[in-house]
Amino acid sequence: MARVTASLRVAVGAYSDQGPKPSNQDAHGLHIPREPQRASKGVALAIADGISSSDCAAQASQAAIRGFLGDYYCTSEAWSVKKSVERVLAATNAWLFAHTQAGQGRYDRDRGWVCTFSALVIKSRTAHLFHVGDARIWQVQGRALEQLTTDHRIAAGGGRSYLGRALGIAPHLEIDYRSLPLQEGDTFLLTTDGVHEALAPQAMLAALDRHGADLDAAARDIAQEALRQGSRDNVTVQILRVQQLPAPQVSELQRLAGELPLPPLPEPRGVFDGWRMLRELHASSRSHLWLAQDLGTGARAVLKLPSLDLRGDPATIERLLLEEWVARRVASAHVLQAADVPRPRGFAYVAMEYVQGATLRQWMLDHPRPALETVRDIVDQLARGLRALHRMEMVHQDLRPENIMIDAAGTVRIIDFGAVQVAGLAETAEAPAHRLGTPQYTAPEALLGAPGSPRSDLFALAVIAYELLSGRLPYGAQLAQCRTLPQQKRLRLPSLRASRPELAHWVDDAIARALQLEPQRRHEDVAEFAYALRRPDPGLRPRRARPLIERDPVVFWKGLALLLALACVALLAVRASGS
Repeated sequence: MARVTASLRVAVGAYSDQGPKPSNQDAHGLHIPREPQRASKGVALAIADGISSSDCAAQASQAAIRGFLGDYYCTSEAWSVKKSVERVLAATNAWLFAHTQAGQGRYDRDRGWVCTFSALVIKSRTAHLFHVGDARIWQVQGRALEQLTTDHRIAAGGGRSYLGRALGIAPHLEIDYRSLPLQEGDTFLLTTDGVHEALAPQAMLAALDRHGADLDAAARDIAQEALRQGSRDNVTVQILRVQQLPAPQVSELQRLAGELPLPPLPEPRGVFDGWRMLRELHASSRSHLWLAQDLGTGARAVLKLPSLDLRGDPATIERLLLEEWVARRVASAHVLQAADVPRPRGFAYVAMEYVQGATLRQWMLDHPRPALETVRDIVDQLARGLRALHRMEMVHQDLRPENIMIDAAGTVRIIDFGAVQVAGLAETAEAPAHRLGTPQYTAPEALLGAPGSPRSDLFALAVIAYELLSGRLPYGAQLAQCRTLPQQKRLRLPSLRASRPELAHWVDDAIARALQLEPQRRHEDVAEFAYALRRPDPGLRPRRARPLIERDPVVFWKGLALLLALACVALLAVRASGS
């Protein structure tokens, strides 16, 4: 049965006037998308103010608003609001700066394609604020109006000031960002300097009170009152009031999990939802994998169905659906792709491409002592797959040999996305419940409860590289048993050269760096690690040779006992010869 859930609803109002100036150089805009995009990307509004000394100020502010509202909704649903907006504004800033450099602004920035910019994105139960320049964002707090942004103006003396930051003023953009939790009834105002430099916050608040639910009238009243109070600039006001917030823990994945019935138990050669089930490939406590053939196209795919034991757990179904959601948004030869399903789905399952090959675990059993160059090639391919995920702000969180496939051509693919952390989902109350990966390959910080990061995946990749070269896990089972950081720091990493003396010390050092217990001491990303396995890092100091008592305490004490015994024998011999 489908669940009826509340969705995000807002009321908005806006007003803009050129005031005493010959033209209006302000711009503003708003977009309230339909569902499901409203849930995945939110509601966005923005305000911009071109610098009055420039002939192209109006074009600059209008371009900034159009670019933001047009491009933000084209960014990936997997990206966080922060990454999406920062990418869009960086591109807008580059476009404006290029126009500045092509005109008179190249010699006088006061005549360039420059504007201030402030934006508010309401997604799920959070407000995201972005700001550069001196347009302001305010929030009604009881009987007061709180300014949420800081003006980027620099005093020049004599009561004069100039913009320190704005869109189009420099090739690189620094933009302020903050996020706030929301409650129903929260009200936000966006104003240009023509308004807030002439009108006190209490006057704006009084206008809001006078007009109640008519936010257009309130915006018009605030702007016109600023002009009556002597504003000599364009005046623009936007108001947004949160009327209804989405219910917690409601998402597209949960909606599908509630709407799609659970699949029946398939039978070999039986027909299921337009597929002929050929044979079962794998069964575990969480799921069953079947090789199936589309009855219409003849294409083969792997269908993943929830196990009987977990069918009563909604989070299991959501995690199952998340796997295909991820696969359809990541394009890489080294990440398993979703299969085409040319018809509406009748049951809760996922369809993935069929790869003829073996897991890396089986490959390791067949190749117990691979050459270093072979290991480098595997790490390179895995790094490419992980980078494709990381570019989409996704962290795999369960990278291990069982979740990696190698086909007959030697292509390595990352599979199983049931533990993937997606930033675009994690910043809402909609993300499926987190599931920790396999402890032996899980980063130390994740074992202690920290959220996953690209460096967590890097740690897992380094564990695999270490295991490929040595045949054992770097920290054995001890790391998973540590409950605190001090306990983790007491662990020691055995050198790879003990089992592979032919390895160069810098290869050992590169893997040791990627296996550091503290994430900030690892490489920046997986590509840097893959590069370090092929070329020595001149800035990396060789690992200090650990004393024997740390490397092998038993051998140390046995050796010390032998030396003491020999010393005693020698001493007795000396005494005997002296007598």
